[in-house]
Amino acid sequence: MTHTTPNSGVGPEGYRELFGVDGKVVCISGSSRGLGKSLATCFGKLGATIVLSSHNSEELTEAEAELAHLGINVCAIRADVQSHGDCGALISGAVDRFGRIDVMICNAGIDIIKPAQCYEEAEWDEIVDTNLRGYYYCAKFAARAMLDQGGGSIIMTSSVAGSLGIPGLAVYAATKGGVNQLTRTLAVEWANKGIRVNAVAPGFINNFMDGAHQNIDSSYQRRALALTPMQRRGDLTEYFGPYIFLASSAASFVTGEILYVDGGYAAS
Repeated sequence: MTHTTPNSGVGPEGYRELFGVDGKVVCISGSSRGLGKSLATCFGKLGATIVLSSHNSEELTEAEAELAHLGINVCAIRADVQSHGDCGALISGAVDRFGRIDVMICNAGIDIIKPAQCYEEAEWDEIVDTNLRGYYYCAKFAARAMLDQGGGSIIMTSSVAGSLGIPGLAVYAATKGGVNQLTRTLAVEWANKGIRVNAVAPGFINNFMDGAHQNIDSSYQRRALALTPMQRRGDLTEYFGPYIFLASSAASFVTGEILYVDGGYAAS
């Protein structure tokens, strides 16, 4: 039996398109600031149509205006990823507006750094509901739309903490370990339906989330630099390539992978 692969017979001009995202509809949760907003800007400048989302209406409005000013085709849909209904409305809103969704980046996240024995019940619930439940909700509704249209790419923002022990990150690490398994399981389940599911696992990055320790002279910061072979945090721009690759046709045979972008931390 002869199988025709998506990128077989690529000509000289096709190689540029292979890594392209021009014309794709890209929805990003947690994109009113930080990594999500930076990714939205990058994808938008490369010709993608962007659906921004956040629970923070004020930040979301500002981010939408900034991207529109850059000439990016963008719309903003407020959604709290802890809400099943909000996640459903996010995807349906994107499809109603643009007719499809090609890429879903599950990125909204929160962290609270403290000793494991000190977490309050509400803190545990907030982190798990945002970082794990919210990822599943967004992936679930995105997949429903992608199944109807014949495929798509779902990208999770994971972390090195999902596979390595890092003091102070007990709950966050548990959610990211869950994200890794969610990625692998959804990838296998939807592989023959045209939906690829992968994750990018950042190491220490210049992207402080709500609840993260922001003191650059802290013991946490010193430990981060000491354990990263490149001895620095990653810049936001250094994450563009991995996400673009996983969203593009260049990754047409890549699914269920956790791509570490961590300055060598996971390898050391």
